[in-house]
Amino acid sequence: MTDFPNDGSTGNAQWSSDAFKSRLATRHRKEARLKYLGLGALLLAFLMLGILLWTLISGGAQAFRQTHVTLDVPISAELVEAEDPAAGNYRRVIADAMQVTFPDAPQERMRALSGILSNAAQFVLRDRVVADPELIGQTVQIRVPTSDTYDQLNKGNVNEDSDESTRRLNDEDIRAFRQLEAEGRITLPFNWALFTNSDSRFPELAGLKGAIIGSFYALLVCFLISFPLGIGAAIYLEEFAPKNRISDIIEVNINNLAAVPSVVFGLLGLAVFLNWFGMQRSAPFVGGLVLALMTLPTIIIATRAALKSVPPSIREAALGVGASKQQVVFGHVLPLAMPGILTGTIIGLAQALGETAPLLLIGMNAFVTSAPSTPFDASTALPTQIFIWADSPERGFVARTSAAILVLLGFLVMMNAIAIFLRNKFERRW
Repeated sequence: MTDFPNDGSTGNAQWSSDAFKSRLATRHRKEARLKYLGLGALLLAFLMLGILLWTLISGGAQAFRQTHVTLDVPISAELVEAEDPAAGNYRRVIADAMQVTFPDAPQERMRALSGILSNAAQFVLRDRVVADPELIGQTVQIRVPTSDTYDQLNKGNVNEDSDESTRRLNDEDIRAFRQLEAEGRITLPFNWALFTNSDSRFPELAGLKGAIIGSFYALLVCFLISFPLGIGAAIYLEEFAPKNRISDIIEVNINNLAAVPSVVFGLLGLAVFLNWFGMQRSAPFVGGLVLALMTLPTIIIATRAALKSVPPSIREAALGVGASKQQVVFGHVLPLAMPGILTGTIIGLAQALGETAPLLLIGMNAFVTSAPSTPFDASTALPTQIFIWADSPERGFVARTSAAILVLLGFLVMMNAIAIFLRNKFERRW
């Protein structure tokens, strides 16, 4: 066996010597330690992600179901006139229906019993009668949501064994609710109102419709501004701009802007769009402008990286057959780079969808009870709606906050999945 110098000494050592075996074992131990540390870090990350998802799902699952009560409501012609059914006294009609439901209850208890129903009960009945005035004089059956307190009772969030003085519901209230439950009037269907209603001060009526539409308008404005401007700027800097000190300064500033905190862009939008130009506060159009400023650096950087990934041979071949520089860029390079451009754009929009700070500074955390019909109407967005609900003390808003986060995560996952799909479908390997 051949001998080799060992550590610069004058002696010789064989590969199979004890010293070599010791060093080899030490190296293997270090490699194994590094491997286990990596696996441990990966498992810890998955554990934290699992805890986060479990917390959100366990906390928000209840918001996807809402307790309803079914009532038989006699619509008196004395309280609701056929000539103008919208002006009827529906609050009194609902109160009379509760009196029929609890015929043995004393009059002083009826106010508390009416608290079982949500404030929306009278409006549900009104809309139904306005749609069909022939119901006046008949007894109709309606299903309306209960108030948040009784919804929490039905979902097991009220400890009935605790001291009565520490509960929002006394024993009589609970017995009345259990009576309705025994009569089969209590149901727990899927809470479609979470997606069809806008915000409300009553948890059982609060929904995400206005926030979803507001986020859609803001992202639409953001896309229409940042996509063409970002691609145009990237094409010029990468393909046409001379390589000098000015272009180097522009490139450095774009890279720095991509790392600027989003709250800075919110301050910029507050100073420029609201205070200087006097635009509508809380409007998705202004939110889209602010998000476009924040997304532009990301799109420019992603587009330049996609353009660089196109092999130089494509440009050289096009130039060799007589194509101009413009024809090379727009006819050959840009189509091949488009999958990467679209991927970067979607990821940038997904990042903009989850931003809260810039939207808070331009007022998109206002209490708005109707969905915007145009990008210029006052509205909230999904992140700001989560912020508003998280600050509400009612128990019902706790579950709705987690549910709104799950909805936002669903949109983010969907947008990232679309980006991965486009990349895998159209990506060209050279």
